Amino acid sequence: MEALGADEIERRLSEMEGWSFEEGFIAKEFQTKNWKTTIFVVNAIATLAEAHWHHPDLEVGFKKVKVKLTTHEAGGITERDFRLAREIDKIVAEVLKH
Repeated sequence: MEALGADEIERRLSEMEGWSFEEGFIAKEFQTKNWKTTIFVVNAIATLAEAHWHHPDLEVGFKKVKVKLTTHEAGGITERDFRLAREIDKIVAEVLKH
């Protein structure tokens, strides 16, 4: 899988709410209701990522989860990262509804 150029990354990010390019990753911070919800979000992301055979960096706080994606073997951001980011947005939205 080939890494995308900076212009393509920025173009794709402009179509996605809350995602940004930071230090070689696409990243987004999700606000949660409480610690219990935070853990539900982490578990949902972990399960989804494992199903995609992708391993994001997660920063976990009391009422937040920050996700950072890159494709290590490609040395940058790929379509694979954007595909997982879209899936993460969907699953987190479902978790936060409850």
